[in-house]
Amino acid sequence: MKLNKSMLPPRICLIVTTMLTLSRSLTLVRSFSCQRCTRNASRLSFSRQRLETTILSSNEALSKKNSRRRISLPYSTSSTAIYAEKKPAGGAAGARIASTKNEMEGKSKQKQKQKQKQKQKQGTNKNNKKKQQTGGLRRLPVVKSPTELINKARKVAFKTTGDKKVKNARNRARKEGAETMDAITKALCVPLRDVVNGYKYELRNLHPFEKVVADLTVRARQKKDGLTLQDVLNDIHEARKEVLLAGKDWTAKAKNAETAREAMETMNEGEERMYELFEDLAGGPVKLIIELQKALRTTPAVRLDTPAVVLVGAPNVGKSSIVRAISSATPEVNNYPFTTRGMTLGHVQVFWKDDTTTAAAVIPEANAKGRFNEEALSGSYAFTQLCQVMDSPGMLVRPDSKRNEMEQLTLAAMQHLPTAVMYVMDLSGGAGDKCSSIEDQLQLRKDVRSRFPRRPWIDVVSKYDLGLVDGSREQMHEILDGSPYIELSIQDDIGVDDLRDEVMRMLGEVRVVLDAMAAVDERNARPTPKKRED
Repeated sequence: MKLNKSMLPPRICLIVTTMLTLSRSLTLVRSFSCQRCTRNASRLSFSRQRLETTILSSNEALSKKNSRRRISLPYSTSSTAIYAEKKPAGGAAGARIASTKNEMEGKSKQKQKQKQKQKQKQGTNKNNKKKQQTGGLRRLPVVKSPTELINKARKVAFKTTGDKKVKNARNRARKEGAETMDAITKALCVPLRDVVNGYKYELRNLHPFEKVVADLTVRARQKKDGLTLQDVLNDIHEARKEVLLAGKDWTAKAKNAETAREAMETMNEGEERMYELFEDLAGGPVKLIIELQKALRTTPAVRLDTPAVVLVGAPNVGKSSIVRAISSATPEVNNYPFTTRGMTLGHVQVFWKDDTTTAAAVIPEANAKGRFNEEALSGSYAFTQLCQVMDSPGMLVRPDSKRNEMEQLTLAAMQHLPTAVMYVMDLSGGAGDKCSSIEDQLQLRKDVRSRFPRRPWIDVVSKYDLGLVDGSREQMHEILDGSPYIELSIQDDIGVDDLRDEVMRMLGEVRVVLDAMAAVDERNARPTPKKRED
């Protein structure tokens, strides 16, 4: 088949030539008699060969996984593509390719290592957050008084000045007024937002014991004025929204003032109105949250990884005196019921002779200043640990539904904290028959022991120097059913040493339990002990 030049228009000739060239059919192209087709086909074939050579040399630095690579020609009029065989490069070109490949692999490895380190840091931070199980009430955001917030806003407004670069007086006044009102709005609203968000976050992540403490504190406050913590936070949130809307209105008014004088007057008027609005709407709720915060932040932070003993009993039986005698706490001691109105936490430094047994804890004798002789202790003990002793409010014999906040706080300490229990009784009759009679104390002991039967336990008869009421010892023996007890008198120093030994035994039992829990969950692990050097 032979074609003349007149038979193929130039555009059709180019299309036919390109298609035949891509299919590597130059012989078929030459079968046409069109000189234009033959000439164009030769040129395209030469360009395609140069392009293939360039692509092959650049592909040597890529991955060796695929033996054939798809290469799309830029001059293709469709999605047609060819497959180029990869040929190994040699000489200087191969060396350059190899070095480039090594550099790329090294950079990729460095990036992977950096990502692994970041993941490890993030995991460590998460673990640290998980370990912070108690102390959430002390991490509550600090709330400043309304007066302090207003004074801070005044300082911010004073520091906001006009932009001297703006030559037009009206525009300069507009800008100054708008920026001043915006700064005042932020100074008043941001602290309120942080308080609401901070309280919600911390209360949501509290330890169960601290949740009970927060709930009881709020309930006690609710009985006083009928407001709950959620109501106070909602009031602060609504006050913030009102102040924010007012600030936006004053900012827009100052920005759209017709004259410079009007802009400055608007700024001054808006500033005072904002302070008055803040005091009216947010002043009361902020003061209430400050009062609640004082009560919540005074709650002692109990460590869950440290052995503890909680003293339980009826009111006015001598629990606080015992805490003073065996720990560093200094609770109030008076001769009237319900002296202890919250948890009092004391500490005692315990030295452990062995890291495995429960009866290896002792409290060495201290000098006149209350300090231990380091030379005498050197090499005698495996490690030392600061253990906890908790004084709790008194309890009465009544159903849980009728218990007050202080009694529920005592029950929460035994329910949610890994503690041993020291039940204190006063059988001298001096505790009072109204709320701490001997019958009530023994019945309370029976109820509490049946509720927590697996806790390490010791019964203590306090104020032994005052004597016992006739028949009380027999009643106690009937309730205790053969369980050991200690007769104690802090005034005459009777049974104090025996009490310390029993406390050390119970602390050892709690420590073994905590170590067993730590083997399952490292968040319960006790702090690394301070080992003595030989």
